[in-house]
Amino acid sequence: MRKIFSAILVSTLVLTGCSTVRDSRVNPFNWFGSARSEPIASSEASTNPLIPQSSGLFSGMRKAKATYAGRSFDQVTDLTIERIPGGAIVRATGLAARQGIYEVRLTPENPEEMPVDGVLTYRLEGVAPAKNTAIGPKPTREVIAGRKLTDQMLAGVRVIRVEGQRNAMTARR
Repeated sequence: MRKIFSAILVSTLVLTGCSTVRDSRVNPFNWFGSARSEPIASSEASTNPLIPQSSGLFSGMRKAKATYAGRSFDQVTDLTIERIPGGAIVRATGLAARQGIYEVRLTPENPEEMPVDGVLTYRLEGVAPAKNTAIGPKPTREVIAGRKLTDQMLAGVRVIRVEGQRNAMTARR
């Protein structure tokens, strides 16, 4: 009877000590903190015109990729990173300047989708309709876009950043 009582007492103390794990870095639900908004600096990404984009013997035989005609959203209002088995899902909520934006995406800053100095950057973009649409109330202009990231893509990532035209949201590990 003493051994059972001792085992129950020890297991109770161990389980109550697990509440400190809730706020630690060991808990995978805490790997990305809450998102914060920060102002965006406008900088033109320049490419070197002397370096050809495609070259080689069979470069002309490649299928032409369809170009995405999306433009950056006016504002990013929310950023959520949800852990899933094998990676994470990045979900960004944006507020458009007008109604009717479609084909919303999180476009990576660089084509390889690799982090730069531990920061993985995306732009929240959408295609505007051909004709003018109403501005409308805020709930009719909100859209949500998501992107799945694997554990290999998250290796070396400390910050995930989603940019709009007027602001950027970041979530840290």
